[in-house]
Amino acid sequence: MSDFTMINCCLILGACLLSSQVVWSQRVRVEYEVTAYPNSSVNLRCEFINSGNTKLTQVSWMFERVEGDRHNIAVFHPSYGASFPNKEFEGRVNFTRGSLENPSIRIDKLKMADAGRYICEYATYPSGNEQGTTTLIMLAKPKNSATAIPVQAGPSEVVVASCEAAQGKPEATISWITTVAGRYNHTSVPEVDGTVTVKSEYRMIPTPAENGKEITCLVTQRTQSEPKSFDLKLVVEYPPIVTIDGYDNNWYMGRTDAVLTCEADANPELTEIIWTTTSGPMPPSVRVEHNRLLVRKVDETVNTTFVCEVKNRLGAGKKELSAMVIDQPLPKSPSAGSVLGGIIAAIIILCLIGAGVAMYRKRIQSTANGEGPPKHKPPPPMKSGSSTEMLNKPQDKATTITEAQPLSNYETNYYETNSAEPVTDLDDDNTGPPANGGTPNVWDGSGHPPDKDELTDETLPPYEPTENDIEASHGNLAREESFMSQPMLV
Repeated sequence: MSDFTMINCCLILGACLLSSQVVWSQRVRVEYEVTAYPNSSVNLRCEFINSGNTKLTQVSWMFERVEGDRHNIAVFHPSYGASFPNKEFEGRVNFTRGSLENPSIRIDKLKMADAGRYICEYATYPSGNEQGTTTLIMLAKPKNSATAIPVQAGPSEVVVASCEAAQGKPEATISWITTVAGRYNHTSVPEVDGTVTVKSEYRMIPTPAENGKEITCLVTQRTQSEPKSFDLKLVVEYPPIVTIDGYDNNWYMGRTDAVLTCEADANPELTEIIWTTTSGPMPPSVRVEHNRLLVRKVDETVNTTFVCEVKNRLGAGKKELSAMVIDQPLPKSPSAGSVLGGIIAAIIILCLIGAGVAMYRKRIQSTANGEGPPKHKPPPPMKSGSSTEMLNKPQDKATTITEAQPLSNYETNYYETNSAEPVTDLDDDNTGPPANGGTPNVWDGSGHPPDKDELTDETLPPYEPTENDIEASHGNLAREESFMSQPMLV
């Protein structure tokens, strides 16, 4: 047999053995992982399935705290019953059913040291030993706490807040939330029982401005449904910082009830406030009321420098103010309301001016584009001798009938009236009084308003037709097309 054939046979045999081992191990059913808390109880389940022709002879539970270091804690034999050889678990471990097919156990009064691997192992024939492993994870809720540490303002970096998650398992995680500039560090300390204590400190350079600022500690751990938060306020101690309010530079002679107020920012709280002057005793017109200095009447004696000194447990702070007495009161400056009203009125006026300028520019642009009205207004037409006027004209004279000469070869006589006869609006273009007592003649240019030049708006001289214009006009005008009324046949 060649070497290649032997190698193939070995590989096939190894695969078969591995495959059979997988099948065997799958017949011992256990839970992969369980969790529990100290002083509580836990059930470790084990079951042999699909035994078939396999004979179960004995089942054992082994505890492995450290890998490779196994100890029997419970054994069940169908003939000899249950036994618990390990003293560490004596009185705390029991079989729940007491059978080979389901040899589950229960462990009471759990300790943190009980965390580890628990192996359920069957002795079978002819397959040999088969087992399943369950990992017990012991959990411990940490004891959380946080505190702000009082510090004094200074140039050095110090611890201003501390947060702790003690005796937790698994190890907790601590974080900080704040707007204050600083840094933090963590330390983890393993405890004897297997738990871990985590501490975190927040460090910064303390100044009076940071006093009272908020800082939050967040503790996150597996046993908590949500992070535990601690809202803290920094405590920075510093001596008093003093200011004097109330002086308006308008202490004029005779003014009454002028007041100065001494304000102090300090931590811890103030213990004493003292008013003095640099020139000696307090003026007789001045009265001191705790942090207020009341000048009942301004005179030459209050033309001095006032000093307010404030003390607390850490030290003292003071502030000076030099008052200057004047003869006459200063003119009142406009109030904030009047200034605001003036600003609003100015804004409204500017808006109106802007709107007017915009409208003017738009109009100029429209005119330049030919969209505006005409530059010269044409003269209105003048109506004279219209049919309406002729009808409404009173007839002062009696109507006379005269005989006229025939106009053509027709031997026809007609009568012409001297009074105006009704006509229609067809003669609206005629100007001037009608000829022959009411019948309009051909337009002769009389009565028309003077023409004007469209560009210069100057009056043009009256139009005077030439002889050629008259002849051409008479030659082109037929008798039937004249403005004379149709003759009356008699």
